[in-house]
Amino acid sequence: MKINEIRDMSPEELQVKLADLKKQLFNLRFQHATNNLSNPLSISATKKDIAKVNTVIREKELGRN
Repeated sequence: MKINEIRDMSPEELQVKLADLKKQLFNLRFQHATNNLSNPLSISATKKDIAKVNTVIREKELGRN
């Protein structure tokens, strides 16, 4: 996910996206624990996407665009 795509989202969309990413991370961790995960690198990519969304949410709270 590109940072420019995230910055174009509204605060409500960001909260929804964050919840979806956290749910996705939970499912990936569960698959990894049961040895059903085909691509283990998707866990780190999802963590990075969560960090990007959190960063943009914080930027918007501080009024930085």
